[in-house]
Amino acid sequence: MELSRTPDVVVIGSGAGGASVAWGLVSQGAEVLLLEAGPRFDPSVDYPQDRPDWERRAFPQKPGSRTRVLYGDLGILNADDRDLMRWSKVAGRDVPVLGSARVASGGGYSHVMGVGGSTLHFVGEAHRLHPDAFRLHSLTDAGVDWPMSYQALEPYYSKIEHAIGMAGTDAGPGRAQSRDFPMPAHPLSPGARVLAEAGRKIGRPWSVNPRAVNSRVYDERPACNYCGQCSRGCPLGDKASMDVSLLRRAMDSGRLTIVSEAQVTRLLLGKQGVISAVEVVSQGQKHRVETPQVVLAAGAVNSPRLLLASANAEQPDGIANGSGQVGRNFMETLWWNSAGLLPGLRNSHMGLPADATDWGMAHPASVPGLAGGYKLTHTTLDTGLNGPIGYAARLLPGFGAEWKAQMRARFGSAVSVGAVGQVIADERSKVSLDPEQVDAFGMALPRIDSVLTDNSLALLREMARGCREVLSRAGVEIAEETSNWDAFQSTHVFGTARMGLDSAEAVVDGQGRSFDHPNLWIADASVFPSSGAGEAPSLTIMALAARTADAILAG
Repeated sequence: MELSRTPDVVVIGSGAGGASVAWGLVSQGAEVLLLEAGPRFDPSVDYPQDRPDWERRAFPQKPGSRTRVLYGDLGILNADDRDLMRWSKVAGRDVPVLGSARVASGGGYSHVMGVGGSTLHFVGEAHRLHPDAFRLHSLTDAGVDWPMSYQALEPYYSKIEHAIGMAGTDAGPGRAQSRDFPMPAHPLSPGARVLAEAGRKIGRPWSVNPRAVNSRVYDERPACNYCGQCSRGCPLGDKASMDVSLLRRAMDSGRLTIVSEAQVTRLLLGKQGVISAVEVVSQGQKHRVETPQVVLAAGAVNSPRLLLASANAEQPDGIANGSGQVGRNFMETLWWNSAGLLPGLRNSHMGLPADATDWGMAHPASVPGLAGGYKLTHTTLDTGLNGPIGYAARLLPGFGAEWKAQMRARFGSAVSVGAVGQVIADERSKVSLDPEQVDAFGMALPRIDSVLTDNSLALLREMARGCREVLSRAGVEIAEETSNWDAFQSTHVFGTARMGLDSAEAVVDGQGRSFDHPNLWIADASVFPSSGAGEAPSLTIMALAARTADAILAG
């Protein structure tokens, strides 16, 4: 299938949503053309774990593997919130100018454009939303409800879990499963065992975190070797990133064609509100690809960007924007992390990242007086405390012979706890098009506005308290704390083309279908009405996309 041919469905984006909808479609006989703006990554060549300087290398950046993102209103840092300031024993307090604007740092919006999308650098956390997450407004009077229940999505959760391979004991409290996971749980790492024991003592139990990482050979992929470097890319293929799992299986059908480094620049409108074609630039040439059905799965920043950039005389505010909600309701991820050293602990740099979780507050009405909840997770490995450079830069001050002795004695004793919390959509937070700056294809660059509300700040304090409490009970001396109070930094973002029952308030219906264009579907985190209470979104994106594939084929 070439770009000049007409497939049954064109899918834009190959991350969790695009890969899942493509797999669902070809599994039932459809011919699919998948257009990915980013490049291909070769796990055996591109990932840095076998190099002496591995600790200095994050997930590789290739030309075209990141969108340039601009930032607008990120909120003002209030002096009353200075207790949320980041600090470390080595660097001291990173004191911002109170009263100034919050800034984007550490990459700001962290994502990957490439075949497999951001699943290439995720650590494999794959969570079902709590059933209460679908009823946020009903339970808290904040935000909105989903146009479906947990029970409606449960069969798709199970389908995806068995397709990609999930390891664990269960999906978490309250998350009823129709089938057990196909693989047993991974063993807990030394740091996770410390937190589980501390949690037991304070009445906050920790459990094995469900992971899309093989604990045994599954789907022709090997078992994990516990190198702890999932976020740098998995060279073995045991982590179920989309390139080695659903996309590989979809390619085996012979009905999927993937064109990488193919930037879609416009959706073209035909008669009666139908999307007649997509405009795509590939190998320096502009192409028009006609399609009966279009699935947009470019993520919660690039999907609204493309919809807004496709404005025309009939749709001056952008494609699929009759509600005026495209780009609105942007939700970043609320996060806090506390880390320190535990005398006598050994080998905390070994194991699987994010291997244990405290789900006790992970539902939307869990914190009295606030909307939204949070989870606690073991984060020693995924926050970079898996090598001596991380210790030197953050936890162990000093220099010379005495410092070297400290490093030898204390390396492997770090323990880190992260909290991930819910952000309630706010009218000030959105993705829009910059009026002046464009990319190499002439598309306006996306601009993010994201403001933390009073509810978010209060929830962030609760998250900090939870992290400190479990570390204190474990006997850990805290040496570093970070959060997104003073710096916008988010991997998971949501909500910019949300689903709903009312075309006046939502962009797509509960199947992911545009209210304005009958052959346009959206299958990524932009359709989330709410972000969940700390759950990683990949599994829910995949389940929704598999459901969308069924709806497309049902007509």
